[in-house]
Amino acid sequence: MSPLCPLLLTLALVAVPGARGTCPVPADLKREDGTRTCAKLYDKSDPYYDNCCQGAELSLEPGTDLPYLPSGWANTASSLVVASRCELTVWSLPGKGGKTRKFSAGSYPRLEEYRRGIFGDWSNSISGVYCKCS
Repeated sequence: MSPLCPLLLTLALVAVPGARGTCPVPADLKREDGTRTCAKLYDKSDPYYDNCCQGAELSLEPGTDLPYLPSGWANTASSLVVASRCELTVWSLPGKGGKTRKFSAGSYPRLEEYRRGIFGDWSNSISGVYCKCS
């Protein structure tokens, strides 16, 4: 195998539209009126990245502090996107209890890939959030 094969494969995946999933680009997180959105949580993820960041969504404005997520959203988020120059802090239990993690600007299409302790992950495990932007 040529040493260029891994490099060519990497370039091909970057160049193919949709190879990174359907999650919005962090810089594009804005409302229709142009105001900024800090983060978006989605209730659908999938082993295929093209099917992530879909389903119902919960938009968080800068400065949103929700120790208790709205009805139907506790332990439901399985994908999320954090806007540029923003940070999302999440908790595994209501009232900002349990495990915590900070997500910086970027797309997180499969929260199953982010560990929460030894045996858990962050998919369907978020019960409280705080989102801030600089």
